[in-house]
Amino acid sequence: MTQSARAFRCEHTLRELRAGLEAVHAEVQDALDAHGFDDGAKFAIRLAIEEAVVNAFRHGNRSDPNKSVFFRAAIDAAHAAFEVEDQGPGFDPASIPDPTEDENLEIPSGRGVMLIRAYMADVEYVPPGNTLRMVYRKPT
Repeated sequence: MTQSARAFRCEHTLRELRAGLEAVHAEVQDALDAHGFDDGAKFAIRLAIEEAVVNAFRHGNRSDPNKSVFFRAAIDAAHAAFEVEDQGPGFDPASIPDPTEDENLEIPSGRGVMLIRAYMADVEYVPPGNTLRMVYRKPT
């Protein structure tokens, strides 16, 4: 990373899941490279973004093709912050069953939120629950 790498910011309105993710991933990866994030960090961030955007389209917007997902990013040499907002009614993140509990092992939901929380330093669902803010901090 060069000392002159400026903070990166972007905003996207995603209207389709796969094309939107491809565009976001490419732009974010370039910014992470420019700011010296290592391969482990890039993997964690890519996975968290993918889970957040997929959840926003499938669960938040209930796969409604008339609804969009809004993506924002801010990346500098120390951290990468992201916001994913859907057009759904929101939800209570405490209502998601713990996918590691025995009775939930066969349920195919809740794992994305668990992965996001595992890989990101800060995770916040803004009430009413249709906006996710997450931050990855470089280890010192």
